[in-house]
Amino acid sequence: MADTTKDIWNDDDGEEALQKKSHRFRRFLIFFVVLVVVLAVVLLAAYRDGTGFDVLRRYFTYGETKAESDSGYQYDASSNNRFAVLGDRLVVLSNTSLQVLSADGGEIWSTSVKMNTPALAVGGGRAVAYDVGGTELHVVDSDGEQMNLTADPAEPFLAATLNDNGWLAVTAERDNCKGAVDVYNAKGELMFTFRSSQRFVTDAYVTDDDAYLAAVTLGQEESVFVSNIVLYDLTETDPVADYDVSDGLVLEISEQDGKIVTVSDTALTLADSKGTVEGSYFYGDEYLREYDTAGDDFTVLLLNRYQSGSLGRLVTVDEKGEEIASLDISDEVVGLSAAGRYIAVLYIDHLEVYNQDLQTYATLEDTGYARDILMRSDGSVLLLASESARLFLP
Repeated sequence: MADTTKDIWNDDDGEEALQKKSHRFRRFLIFFVVLVVVLAVVLLAAYRDGTGFDVLRRYFTYGETKAESDSGYQYDASSNNRFAVLGDRLVVLSNTSLQVLSADGGEIWSTSVKMNTPALAVGGGRAVAYDVGGTELHVVDSDGEQMNLTADPAEPFLAATLNDNGWLAVTAERDNCKGAVDVYNAKGELMFTFRSSQRFVTDAYVTDDDAYLAAVTLGQEESVFVSNIVLYDLTETDPVADYDVSDGLVLEISEQDGKIVTVSDTALTLADSKGTVEGSYFYGDEYLREYDTAGDDFTVLLLNRYQSGSLGRLVTVDEKGEEIASLDISDEVVGLSAAGRYIAVLYIDHLEVYNQDLQTYATLEDTGYARDILMRSDGSVLLLASESARLFLP
């Protein structure tokens, strides 16, 4: 009779099973090591310039990369439309309406306005919409209106800014003085008021630590216009410092990496909250055409060789006033926008997305339909047409 018993100690099938398990474990180990190496390479590349993280961020946000949407935000056509991005929401301001739109084209909130010169500014996850020289002002976030102000027609609004925490500085004309600034905290409470009796006030900004007000005043010295930045501690009534931006009119005031940034028609100037100028970038014989201070610790300038024409160069400048990179261009620029580590430049027929070193990150052809652009910090770009906006994912 054949022996049908199994010897579990000397079983060839058991040894074969052990070998198969060993092979499977070895293959898994090799796969795991390769995966770790690949992830290390990806993370190293992402760490070096940050763009790898933004690719993942765009993928998890939109579910895809390298695409252009066929539909998106919808709004009424107007040559006076102004736009701002709040996360995935689009704020649209015209002479007659203020809207907050969702990414699927729906309207989150809207109100009727009557503005002759509509303007928008963003900061702290909010947008402030106001009429330059008018009487209406609205502050909105991604869900709708948070605050509104109405001015007396004899004391109209001139400018408004929001810092990184949503503190609002409103510059306006006032009787019996040459200008004034009111400061409101993120809750809409009036925290500080500045009145100027000697110089006209054109703009102001609350520093991002909510501690100081930097007000732009305008005067003349020896027949030359001089912008003077006056600094106030928000807990005191007298100014703590001031400094001049000579031979230039300040077009914008903001902050980068703790430095007060002013863009004038002749120079970019950076100073600390004590009024010490720590850097300047002068344009020389070139003419400032466009600019954006919203990059991560850099400003982008479009400088033209002549007062008209398209010959010029793009320049990025760091928070010390030193040039990072320069790129000669000869194509007509339709729009310029910066956010995060990216710069979007809309030319007549195509879009270029650059990093702060002005190296091309992405290109989109056939953009003749777009009138303007909005760069977003994750590397995506909104292309703004007359009645709709499309999203480009590099």
